[in-house]
Amino acid sequence: MKFPRPRQEEISVNLTPLIDVVFLLLIFFMVSTTFTRETQLSLTLPEAQGMPPESPAQAVEVLVSPLGEYLINGEKLTDNSEAGLRSALLRLGQDKAALPMIITADANASYQAVVRVMDVAGQLGFDKLSLTTREADEEGQ
Repeated sequence: MKFPRPRQEEISVNLTPLIDVVFLLLIFFMVSTTFTRETQLSLTLPEAQGMPPESPAQAVEVLVSPLGEYLINGEKLTDNSEAGLRSALLRLGQDKAALPMIITADANASYQAVVRVMDVAGQLGFDKLSLTTREADEEGQ
């Protein structure tokens, strides 16, 4: 007697559950991720050529000397550290944070000194910062 041999089923991996798990993990990570908003400073950089923008009637003016010394509204700071700059800006009052801040730095001032002013101003709520420049000479200097 001849019995039919049982057919061997083809062995394969079912990918449907794997794809479901991957999508569930993707949804989990999308929902559980927190998006931090980095603090950003809006800078209005005046162009070096053309008409200079009108300066507002009231503004907080910070001057940075070549040696890294700070003057706020013409008053020289005794402590040129970040803490000294912060306390001097806080002494102006919180209502001054709505005013524009004009940063005038010497061409030979260190980049760190200018960034320190922008960083402290951003932390204290000043969001209207502008940097001053001078007009370029006609001879290209």
